[in-house]
Amino acid sequence: MTTNSKYRQLAIRKEDKEFTIKNTDNDTLRKWFYLLTLGRKLDEKAPNYLKQALGWSYHAPYAGHDGIQLAIGQIFDRNTDHLFPYYRDMLTVISAGLTAEEIILNGLSKATDIASGGRHMSNHFAKPEWNIHNVSSSTGNHTLHAVGVARAIKYYGAKGVAISSQGESSASEGYVYEAINGASREELPVIFVFQDNGYGISVPKSGQTANPRVSDNFLAFKNLSIIYCNGKDMFNSMNAMLKAKHTVLEKGKPVIVHANCIRIGSHSNSDRQELYRSPEELQEARLMDPLAKFRKILLYSEKFTEEELVAIEQEAAQVISAAHKKALTAQDPDPASIFNFVTAEPYKSETYLDGIPDGSGPKRKFIEALNETLKAEFRLNSDTFMWGQDMASGTKGGIFNVSKGMQQEFGLKRVFNAPIAEDFIVGTANGMSRFNEKIRIVIEGAEFADYFWPAMEQLVEMSHDYWRSNGQFTANVTIRLACGGYIGGGLYHSQTIESALSTLPGLRIVYPSFADDAAGLLRTCIRSKGPTVFLEPKALYNDPVATAPVPDDFVVPFGKARIRRKGDRLTIVTYGNTTHMCLQAAEKVANEKKIQVEVIDIRSIVPLDSETILRSVEKTNRALVVHEDKQFSGFGAEIAAMIQEKAFRSLDAPVKRVGGTYTPIGFNRILEKAILPDEDKIHKAINEILAF
Repeated sequence: MTTNSKYRQLAIRKEDKEFTIKNTDNDTLRKWFYLLTLGRKLDEKAPNYLKQALGWSYHAPYAGHDGIQLAIGQIFDRNTDHLFPYYRDMLTVISAGLTAEEIILNGLSKATDIASGGRHMSNHFAKPEWNIHNVSSSTGNHTLHAVGVARAIKYYGAKGVAISSQGESSASEGYVYEAINGASREELPVIFVFQDNGYGISVPKSGQTANPRVSDNFLAFKNLSIIYCNGKDMFNSMNAMLKAKHTVLEKGKPVIVHANCIRIGSHSNSDRQELYRSPEELQEARLMDPLAKFRKILLYSEKFTEEELVAIEQEAAQVISAAHKKALTAQDPDPASIFNFVTAEPYKSETYLDGIPDGSGPKRKFIEALNETLKAEFRLNSDTFMWGQDMASGTKGGIFNVSKGMQQEFGLKRVFNAPIAEDFIVGTANGMSRFNEKIRIVIEGAEFADYFWPAMEQLVEMSHDYWRSNGQFTANVTIRLACGGYIGGGLYHSQTIESALSTLPGLRIVYPSFADDAAGLLRTCIRSKGPTVFLEPKALYNDPVATAPVPDDFVVPFGKARIRRKGDRLTIVTYGNTTHMCLQAAEKVANEKKIQVEVIDIRSIVPLDSETILRSVEKTNRALVVHEDKQFSGFGAEIAAMIQEKAFRSLDAPVKRVGGTYTPIGFNRILEKAILPDEDKIHKAINEILAF
């Protein structure tokens, strides 16, 4: 007996009447009682695995949420809907069709766990092939993903809804507000379920919001309906979820379902609720047990006899026993598999294997190369989208006009504005890309890279989606960020952030210096699977030094550096704005001393072409690393360490670095010049290394 064969979800029909004990047929009631019993027995069994040192080291019991979780799973249609459960949603996914064996495999973190193969925390349930999405431990952040996939449902005219489930305390998170605000503004088919048990771990609701019902914080939102229900009652919860789904399907507008629940157990197996809840409160919670109440209703209504209910309970126990035996013998994850699914498969060109152009094509400015490449890729793939701030306002195309003309050519449904909410921009990109593997998304993550920090939580999420889901999902998103100084921008307008981003496994990071590489790398980013951060040195947008011929359909592969100047006495490793300064300093040294300095433009920060760097250093025996970011903890430290470790025997001098000072970047041009690298500082460093 499996929960996804005999006990299937409820078929949703427009003519469905409200459920009551009187008008609900016995087959449906039997199904519900079986699912409720199966879930509760698993919920109570989970802590025993930890006590026996078998696993399930994180378990958040759902007892007290029985009604709403049963209802969510019953109205979910795996063929059309998308479900984003949270860590307490064990019964939700059982009601949606997951088997007892699949639940236990997740709890024991086995290799055959369908959610993540043991890579993610236990009690984080998913089945991507059914559109039950892998959700992280960051509470409530999946609301943005639900909004993103709902945007795709609406755009493609698909049937179905997105369902986001969470505790009421996670609604205190800023990105939950951003998600509901965005769904309301765009009129998207999404249901937000708040399972309100009164506590955020040990913090009561009064410590979260002034409103006793957190959903009341959203009463003023246009295009948003709010439905309140008793999440402990099966019939009331089922009717509320049915009404919510009918409302979303008929009106195409979002709904919040606020379910009043009770938390019978502690927050999790690492929590001791007796430290903050009185004995009287705990006793009251136990007396409100939804399953015990439902069992009594079935008996008092004479729908079932005691013997029939006991038989169903025994059936559930037998299913769990068989699942337990199978799960215990399941394969554990292989330690060697940790490097699988870190980064998704990049696009590979059969023409430009090393990303070296053939010199053909008209000469283009950096900004022209970006604009023309974006348009070409949007014409090539009609499932390509772009949004950000100031993206579609009249003839303006982003704050720097990189995307100028795109909204006019491709329409406001493919190129559109986003609120000033960086989390929303990135999170909904993650969500929308879940709808269809053909979808490619380009976003301006922020108007300046300096403003990207609010989106870092969503970027972290995106970076490990592929690994966490065991290769079942990756967000096909290119995040464009205008970065760097030399424009007199000062704080929040002159920063470059690659060193911080490079600490996140799963992200690709590219940083072109010339128009041809800008076009080639952008094309590769868009065509590749997985997330890539595309850093654009804005000082080069219209600078003549960055112009270059750009061949048609030019592609630059990730992880391939480009030798911009050949030499034999010193290797300079650089990227971005400082590439041009390094070339000028190298030319100056050649004129002064007849010494040839090799300049390597790495182009791709992650992955890094260490082979080209090391081969050059082994030839020249000296190395200088230059970038405009702060020298202290800048990405150049990683390059220098790599050279020191792998080419030490070839070095005739210490590896030297030139970078920005360990200070904020000043607005006054005099201060900016003192802080950032320039040709003179690089020239001085070259001479110091050569003189060693």
